[in-house]
Amino acid sequence: MGHQRYIDWVNERITANPGRIVLLFLVVTVAFASGLGAIETEAGQEQFIEDLESYETFQDIQRDFGASFGESTTTTTLLQKDDNALSKQSLLRSLRAQERIADSDEMRVGDTSSPARQVARTLDSNATTLEAQIDVLEGATEREIDQAVRTTAETNPTFTSSVSEDFNREAASASVTESTVTHDAADIDNREERVRDIVGTVGGDIRVLGEVPNNIATSLGIVLPAAFVLIVTFLVVAYRDLVDLLLGIGAIVMALIWTFGFIGLADIPFNPLLISVPPLLIAVGIDFGIHVINRYREERETGSDIGAAMGVTNRQVLVAFFIVTGTTVIGFLSNLVSAFPPNRDFGLVAAIGIVFTFLIFGIFLPAAKVYVDRLSERYPIPVFSQSPVSSEESVVGRLLSGGVTVAQRAPVIFLIVALVATTVAGGYATGVSTEFDSEDFRPAEEPPDFLQYLGPLAPPEEFQSVKNRNLRDRHFDQEEQVIVYVEGNMRRDSALESLHRASQNPPETIDGEGREAEVTSLVTVIRDRAERDPQFRALVSRNDRNDNGIPDDNLPVIYDALAADSPGQLEQFLSEDRRSTQVIYTADGTATNAQIAGAGDQVAADYQADASPTGIAIVFKDAGALILDTVLQSLLITLVGSSLFLVGIYWLLEGKPSLGVVNVIPILMAVVAIVATMRYLGIDFNALNGGILAITVGLGTDYAVHIVHRFADEREERALEPALRRTVVGTGGALTGSMLTTVGGIGVLVLALNPILGAFGLLTALSVIYAYLASMFILPSVLVIWDRLQRYDGSSGTVADSIFPWTDEPGVTTDQGLRTAAPEHDE
Repeated sequence: MGHQRYIDWVNERITANPGRIVLLFLVVTVAFASGLGAIETEAGQEQFIEDLESYETFQDIQRDFGASFGESTTTTTLLQKDDNALSKQSLLRSLRAQERIADSDEMRVGDTSSPARQVARTLDSNATTLEAQIDVLEGATEREIDQAVRTTAETNPTFTSSVSEDFNREAASASVTESTVTHDAADIDNREERVRDIVGTVGGDIRVLGEVPNNIATSLGIVLPAAFVLIVTFLVVAYRDLVDLLLGIGAIVMALIWTFGFIGLADIPFNPLLISVPPLLIAVGIDFGIHVINRYREERETGSDIGAAMGVTNRQVLVAFFIVTGTTVIGFLSNLVSAFPPNRDFGLVAAIGIVFTFLIFGIFLPAAKVYVDRLSERYPIPVFSQSPVSSEESVVGRLLSGGVTVAQRAPVIFLIVALVATTVAGGYATGVSTEFDSEDFRPAEEPPDFLQYLGPLAPPEEFQSVKNRNLRDRHFDQEEQVIVYVEGNMRRDSALESLHRASQNPPETIDGEGREAEVTSLVTVIRDRAERDPQFRALVSRNDRNDNGIPDDNLPVIYDALAADSPGQLEQFLSEDRRSTQVIYTADGTATNAQIAGAGDQVAADYQADASPTGIAIVFKDAGALILDTVLQSLLITLVGSSLFLVGIYWLLEGKPSLGVVNVIPILMAVVAIVATMRYLGIDFNALNGGILAITVGLGTDYAVHIVHRFADEREERALEPALRRTVVGTGGALTGSMLTTVGGIGVLVLALNPILGAFGLLTALSVIYAYLASMFILPSVLVIWDRLQRYDGSSGTVADSIFPWTDEPGVTTDQGLRTAAPEHDE
C-alpha cells in the first residue's frame, strides 16, 4: 500500500539510528522549554463572555458613563455582621472603619456610603462628614437611633438594599449591613489586604468582600502530583519493568513540556479550561505508550529480534496512532467554532498537544526502546518482566474476551438490545440543560480536609472572599438589573419624554408601581434635583410644556444647569457628546435569566431610538444559549469530520470504507450515555464542559480504532473467531491499562478547587469508561455482523448471513456461529 513506504522509512530510521532520533527530540524539548517562563494565567468569568454582544453593550455603558472627571475608580465592599448590625455600637464601628480608611492617603478615598451614614444624616441633616456623623451617633440614645433607622428605611429606598433581608423595621435590627468605599484610583497595591488591616483595628466582625481567588496555580499544584502518583502506580502494573516505566514517564513529561512551551511561545493565556489539557495528554500518551510496549513484547515473545519486533510493532501501531490522532484533533478543533475564547484556545492547544504526543510516542519512544534494549544486550541493565499485559490463557484475557463470547453466541440480539437501550437513554438525555453561572468559578468556602496533608501544595484552609460572597448571597435580596443603552440625539426636545414613555406598562418581571417601571435614568436624576433645588425646579417648570415634571424644551440648558452643581451625577447617565444614555430597570431577582432577558427585549423595543438591553442576567442568558449552540456545533463537526476521516482512512489503508462506520457505532453509544449521565447527576452543560462531547468522541475513538485496526490486520491472516479473540485479548490488555490510567489521570480533576473543573474531570473520566466498555463489549458484536454482511474477501453477504452461521469457505467449520481458522490460515 502507498502508506507503507512512509512507515518503512520511519522504521528504518528508528531501528538504524535510534540514538540520533533520541538526541533530536531532546534538543527540541530544550527549545520548547524556553517558552515555559512566558506563560501567563487568565482567570474569571469575563474571558468567557467578552465577545458577546450584550457584554459589549455593557462595556459601552462603562465607557460612556464611567467614573467622573475622566479618572478611573475602584470600590471596596465591606460586610458587617453582628447580632444587630444596626445597633449604636455596630453603626459607630462602621463609621470609624470608614473614617480610618479615608484617613489613609494611600487608599485615595473619594467617598463612602453605608447605612450608618444614612442613619446619622437622618439624625442630623447637617452632619455631612464622617467625623460629624460619628459625633452625632455618639450623642444619640439607643432609642433615638432605632427611630432614625425606621425613618431612614421609610424615606430612603437605598437603605433597605444595603441591609440584610432579615431587617426588622419595628425592632430596627438586621444581621448584616453592606458599605462601599470608592477609591479615586483603579489600581492600588494590595488594596484588599490594606483595607482588611485597617478595619481590623475597630473591632467587631467587619469583612472585606474581596475578589474571587485565582486558583489555577493551586489547582495545578494539586491535580498534577495526584495524577502523577496514580499514573505511576498504574504504569508500574502495566509495564512491570523499571526501564520501560522510566521511558514511558519521560515521554509523557516531554509531551507536557512541548505543549506548555508552545502555550508560552504562542502567547496563549492559560485559562482554567487548559488545566484539563495535561491530564488529557497524559491519558493519550499512556495509551500510546502501553500499546507500543505491549505490542513490541508480543513480537519479542515469538522470538523476533529487537529491530524486527519494533518493525512489526510500528507497522501496526503507527497507523492506529495516526487514525486516533486524526479523529482526536478533529474533536478538539471543533471547539474553534465556540463563541468563548477560552474554549477556542483549549481546542487549539489540545489539538497541538495531541500531535506532539503522536510524534513523541510514535517515533521517540520506539527509538528510545530500541536504543535501550540494544544497550541492555551489551551492558548489565536490569530487565524485569517483558511479558504482555494479557494473553488468552490469563485471567485478564478470559475476562476481556467476554465481548467475544457474546458475539459468538448472539451478536444480533445483543446489538439490538444495546441499540434499544441507547435510544431510550437518548430520549432521556434530551432533558439536559445549559447554564452559565458565576458560582461555577468559585471554589468551596473550605477545601476538603484531606488536601491539608499536601504540605506546601495544600490550599488555604478557607477562602475568606468566597465565604464573604456566600454570606452576602444568603443575606441580601439579589435584585437584578436590566440596563438599556439608548443611542440617539439627547438634545432634541422629545428625548426625555420618550425615555419616560418607554418606562410605562413594564412587563411583570420588571419591578414597578402601577403602570410605571422602577427605573433610574436621566429623567429621575432631573426630578430628584428639582425636588431639592427650587431654582432648578423653576428652570424645569419653564421648559415643561405638559407640566409633568419632565422638560421638553431647551434640554441643553437643563443639562448645563445640572452639570454645574452635579457633574458626576449627570455623567452617570449622559455621555459626553450627549448622544447616548442609560436607563436602569430593577428586575425580579427570583426570575430566571431567560425571563429577565425577555423583559429586557420588551422594554428596549419601546424606545424610539436605538436601544440595546444588557445586564448580568442578560449576558449570562446569552452565554447559556451559546453554550448549547457550541455543544451542538462541535458535536456535529466532530461526528461528521471523524466519520468522514475514518471512512476515508479505512478506504485508503484497508480498501474497506465501511469499517469507518463500524468504528463510529460504539462512540455514538458513549456520547448518548454521557449526556444521559449528565442529566441523571444534575450536571448542566456550561462554559467549561461544553466541549465534553467532542472530547468523548476524540478519546473514545481511540479505543475503537485500536480494536478495529488490529482486527483488520488479524483478519488478513486468520478466520473470524481467532482474529477477533486475538484482537480483543491482545489489544484489550493494553486498552484496559490505558483506561485505568486515563480515568485516574483525568479523574483527579475532581480535586481541583473550582467545582466546574471537578465536574469536568468526572464527566471526562466517565466518557472514557463508557467508550472503553462500548469498544470492548459492544464492538465485537458489531464486527461479527459487519464481517458476515461484508465478507472479508470483498463479496457482499445477506442479512441472513449476519444471523445464521455460514460455511462456504473451503476447509472452514463453524463453532457456534463463528468461523474457526482454516488450516491454510494458521500461522
